[in-house]
Amino acid sequence: MSESTVHSARWRLIGFALSAVGAMLFAIKGILIKLIYVYQIDATSLLAFRMLLSLPVFFGVGVIEWRRRPRDLRPDMRSMALAALVGILGYHISSWLDFSGLETIEAQAERLILFTYPFFVILFGRLLFRHKLRAHALIGAGLSYVGLIVMFGSDPARMTTQMVGGATLVLAAASTFALYQLFAREMIVRCGPALFTAIAMTAASLSVLAHFGLTHGVALPAIPLPGWALIGTLAIFATIVPTFMMSAGTARIGAQGTAIISTISPVVTIILAIAILGEPFGVGEAAGTALVIGGVALFTLIESRSARRLN
Repeated sequence: MSESTVHSARWRLIGFALSAVGAMLFAIKGILIKLIYVYQIDATSLLAFRMLLSLPVFFGVGVIEWRRRPRDLRPDMRSMALAALVGILGYHISSWLDFSGLETIEAQAERLILFTYPFFVILFGRLLFRHKLRAHALIGAGLSYVGLIVMFGSDPARMTTQMVGGATLVLAAASTFALYQLFAREMIVRCGPALFTAIAMTAASLSVLAHFGLTHGVALPAIPLPGWALIGTLAIFATIVPTFMMSAGTARIGAQGTAIISTISPVVTIILAIAILGEPFGVGEAAGTALVIGGVALFTLIESRSARRLN
């Protein structure tokens, strides 16, 4: 085996490791949010504090990325403005819908609903950009949404108005995040992954803070030290660290490889939700989870093989 082959294999192995750890860190987000809600903080305040703690890091990365580039390789102001708007869509609007849904829905259900966002990408791609609608996408979507029906229908007593409302908000979060994914692709090409992420997250942070200021004023709610510790953990280990790990992993193994690795995310969330939050998990939840993950995995694997054949 040549040295270049060994180096290539090691490079990809590191990419898989980064993507796997990043996906697992993102998976703890719902658990941390549910733990923080015990301290009577609302979704808007929590999102604002998360972004406030993340803002210096993303802004600093953006400045570094901007300065290290030659002037002729820097994106123009229009591209940066569009990247900012896309970031607000994905990390303010979508995140706020997700955080609001988690006020009334279980963490494992939230993760599984969000996990179906690739099918919204396919749907919106067809409606907005005339992308081809493939049969395996429809089959995968069918399996996944049947899984959600099985999971929620396994215990009708849990189907309260609050639960349905929360699930609807999270589904809306999945759809807006799908739009973010579609619009982000061109911006990533124009700006580069690191600079795009920095611009998008900085703009979203400022937008979220403005939202908080308009609805809550400038007074901080009284949160005990353990609550602030959880918020700090959410900002660092479920936002900043996995964002850069997933970007680095994608650079090594590609978007399709990252998507395949990310199928471990709901499994991690479910295990932690049962162990830490004491959420129920019976036959219905197990069957629903298997169908959701199976549908997304089927779609992702076939898409990955199709992409390799085209390349």
